[in-house]
Amino acid sequence: MSNSIVEHEAQIRLAVFFGIFILLAFLEILAPRRTLTFAKARRWFSNLGISVLNSVVLRLLLPAAGVGAAALADQQGLGVFNLVVWPLWISVPVFLLVFDVTIYWQHRIFHRIPWLWRLHRMHHTDPDYDLTTGNRFHPLEILLSGMIKVVLIVLMGPPVLAVILAEIILNASAMFNHSNLRLPLAMDRVLRQIIVTPDMHRVHHSIYPEEFNRNFGFNLSLWDRLFRSYCDQPRDGHEEMSIGIRGFQNDDATKMVRMLAQPLKP
Repeated sequence: MSNSIVEHEAQIRLAVFFGIFILLAFLEILAPRRTLTFAKARRWFSNLGISVLNSVVLRLLLPAAGVGAAALADQQGLGVFNLVVWPLWISVPVFLLVFDVTIYWQHRIFHRIPWLWRLHRMHHTDPDYDLTTGNRFHPLEILLSGMIKVVLIVLMGPPVLAVILAEIILNASAMFNHSNLRLPLAMDRVLRQIIVTPDMHRVHHSIYPEEFNRNFGFNLSLWDRLFRSYCDQPRDGHEEMSIGIRGFQNDDATKMVRMLAQPLKP
């Protein structure tokens, strides 16, 4: 079964990606939260183009990332979960929790260390905010993130199923909480007790440092509350708040080549 999952991992993730993307794109049209101000076609071409580039970079430079690392750990008996036999109903949720909190702290550290922030800043310089923003990361950041995941997987030795679920949940969460989707306020209040909602994460893309240095979670909202980085609402309101980073709020921030060169700018 594990070999079959490994063989079809790419197809599984791609099918889930397109299914969630199409659903959220449709819902954004039906119930938009904000009026977008920049040309959607160019932004989508650049943001999704970056996503395709990142996939190629990972496959070429870090082919053992994720599922490959889990399969290797299993074969070599590496990691906590390979020291003793753990049932799936324990090992899968435990790994998902550890993976999620690791992504939280990785995100927070990328905001704190200047050269890492230069890489991560490209994600924040999207001048609008919709589901494609969740795919806008610099290739070097994606490569570093992939290395962190490999280390975590080798240390824990999780089942292949757990790694696939973690990657799918992370990707789906990134698209959902970056979506320009208007949820009923009552629903948002309930959902954000458990998961990161679009309104909760949008605060993180505010132009104000005291707001974009909050709400680091991608999936579970627990970590921001537990580690005191939670901000409930943007001070200017969701419809009026400015998105992005000062100095990058122009058409250049929507052009793929200029985006890739952003870490070179002060």
